[in-house]
Amino acid sequence: MKVTLKPQILGPSRATQFLRELIQTLSTSSSTALVTGESGTGKELVAQALHAQGPRSAGPFVPINCGAIPRDLIESELFGHRKGAFTGAVADRLGRFELAHGGTLFLDEIGDLPMDMQVKLLRVLQERCILPVGGSREVPIDVRVVAATHKNLEAEVAAGRFREDLYYRINVLPITTTALRERPDDVACLLAFYADKHVLPGQRPLKFAPDMLKLLQAYAWPGNVRELSNLVDRFSTLFPSQTLHVHTVPACMMPSGLAVLQAQRLNPVSTVLPVLPTPLAAPVDARPSNPVVQVFAVDEASGAPADPASASPWDESDPLIQFLGGGDEVRSPSDISAMPPMALSASNDEMSTVEEVILLAQGIQMLPPDGISIKQHLIDIERTLIEQALNRTQGNVSQTAKLLQLQRTTLIEKINKYELRGFA
Repeated sequence: MKVTLKPQILGPSRATQFLRELIQTLSTSSSTALVTGESGTGKELVAQALHAQGPRSAGPFVPINCGAIPRDLIESELFGHRKGAFTGAVADRLGRFELAHGGTLFLDEIGDLPMDMQVKLLRVLQERCILPVGGSREVPIDVRVVAATHKNLEAEVAAGRFREDLYYRINVLPITTTALRERPDDVACLLAFYADKHVLPGQRPLKFAPDMLKLLQAYAWPGNVRELSNLVDRFSTLFPSQTLHVHTVPACMMPSGLAVLQAQRLNPVSTVLPVLPTPLAAPVDARPSNPVVQVFAVDEASGAPADPASASPWDESDPLIQFLGGGDEVRSPSDISAMPPMALSASNDEMSTVEEVILLAQGIQMLPPDGISIKQHLIDIERTLIEQALNRTQGNVSQTAKLLQLQRTTLIEKINKYELRGFA
């Protein structure tokens, strides 16, 4: 595999700028590098950049995921095998080390490598020779090895799951990728990049309104850049050519953590004092040290609730009662308990999440809270339908007019009006 395009490590944050400078410095060396960081932070992209900017850029870049290959096949995959070495070995086969000769071998998830293979890999890195499975002669190799893992290898060494000598052998040039939640300044740049990458044919790239951008920057991104890319791909399919606001996307189409942030932005809830019940009223002189606001009393004779005013242990001069009542009017705890609770969920006339998704699937846009220009919206719909029809008929105006049930001359006028000559 040759890296034909220069890998793009995007973002204006200080962490990303430092990473780009570090890669530029380390790429001149052929020593082994170890890239660590959370899943989805672009460890393979870093390995590709080290290869593309280094003296081995003309050679192959060969990746292999050590955790994705069965234990019985990993040796053959790395070192190759000779014909007849085992059942099914009908011909000689080159391993990844030989395929990467003169270039770079990327060992992804090296922390998942079995212990017996760790010993053999250590010898290869020391001797720069491999012995194919079933072979009798060692084969010299000229390869730069870049390893990567999301695990803490020092902790793995301490737990006995990774060889200490191999760790020091591969950790010559350490590189750490930063999680996306620690560099929110990069989010806008990454959103624009992946919106261009995932745009549907015949559509314009997705855009993000300032409120939506702030929401995405506040999100923790547990899946890092990989999660961001997949989310932009989803939005590009559901909302092609649109500008997304916080209210545009239904919660069920967002990751759970992002949906929580969305709900907080759309329905901010004020902080209120708790109203907690106690089983029986206490005498005034036995008032609890940690008082509660609401008190229930029961008439022992009838079993009915007693008069709250007479049952209350609170005195009207109590500072808490004065604070809750406000001004000259003092509210008793029973009055407070009768106050309507603050709404914690959407009002009844708001659409449910399921209804929103159904409308989206049917191509019906929801009415934004601040309203919409019907005239402009109808123009946008007409333009989109004409674009889709022209794409379907490959620019044939007569067939497009039939699809849209328009006169050919009328369609031509609309094509000129909406500047769709490139489609026709």
